[in-house]
Amino acid sequence: MIDFKRVPSPCFLLDERLLARNLSVVDRVRRESGAEVIVALKACAMWSIFPLLARHSDGATASSAAEARLVREEFGQPAHTYAPVYTDRNIGEILDCSSHITFNSLGQFRRFGAMALLRGISCGLRVNPRYSPVETDLYNPCVAGSRLGVTAEELEAQGGLPDGIEGLHFHVLCESRSEHLRKALEAVERHFGRYLDRIQWLNMGGGHLMTHADYDCDDLIALLRDFRARHPRLRLILEPGSAFTWRTGYLVSTVEDIVENGGVRTAMLDVSFACHMPDCLEMPYKPAIVGAREPQEGDRRWRMGGNSCLAGDYCGDWAFDHELQVGERIVFEDMIHYTMVKTTMFNGVAHPAIAVADADGAVRIVREFGYADFKGRMS
Repeated sequence: MIDFKRVPSPCFLLDERLLARNLSVVDRVRRESGAEVIVALKACAMWSIFPLLARHSDGATASSAAEARLVREEFGQPAHTYAPVYTDRNIGEILDCSSHITFNSLGQFRRFGAMALLRGISCGLRVNPRYSPVETDLYNPCVAGSRLGVTAEELEAQGGLPDGIEGLHFHVLCESRSEHLRKALEAVERHFGRYLDRIQWLNMGGGHLMTHADYDCDDLIALLRDFRARHPRLRLILEPGSAFTWRTGYLVSTVEDIVENGGVRTAMLDVSFACHMPDCLEMPYKPAIVGAREPQEGDRRWRMGGNSCLAGDYCGDWAFDHELQVGERIVFEDMIHYTMVKTTMFNGVAHPAIAVADADGAVRIVREFGYADFKGRMS
């Protein structure tokens, strides 16, 4: 067991035992489906665990020159890269660090495709199959007027698939289940089926939450096998982000003050929802807290307040079996994916340390942040 009182506050803490559980699921999907599963850095770029992730994946995917370079340097292999826009300023470094590159538009392929092909890099095109189960528009890549991916109508109007395109890429899921992938593949075959026997690989993007307790991995494996049987020439690639580090760690914080206004009690923490847990405000969603529960009628309710000056930097409510006290640890669950990669230093608030707990519960501090990190990001 981890003794959270001995963990510095604030701190992102990854539990290696929980990570190992997820990696065993990923390995099973890779082994039994025949599909490649690569790590999406946009969910977790904690490069200190890349050597472990590399042993339980088929590579990594990047969304920028910085991520592609991190894959090459710390993952030890070139990246599968996709970004909505490449520029003259970053395309050279991206190509230096990539084995595969996906273009968001035909215009981007016409602009940079020849450079990639001359280097022997496999080129792909992102497509929009006009299906996504995502209900929040902020996260829905197929929302009306989406800037992400080429529609079948646009591709047909431009004369079909350009010479030099070896793969297609779609990304329409977000923490989704196998039945959603089934519908996505049906949409891809309906709109782009004529091209599937002309390409070498199909990248199914991320959002495959195969490590969720309720995910049906048997159905996923069967679905991928069936698709491969229909298209035996295709390499199938999945690039989940959250699945690798889903429920693998925590954000440890401390109650620094308790304020009450209009009957609302707020535990003021040394972390910020705006700066350190932005998805809680963007999605929005309320994370679980170790030792807390959903409040019932008659329960004493507690709101958690962040330490930035943003008025809406709070989330709630929770109930505890005791009165919260200044100095008490508040430990948020499932805080490894889409947290560290989205943090900011707004207000110059203290940035959480990064640590790893091993199988015995011993904690190793990987990185701590201070004034120099804040100053170095400013002018």
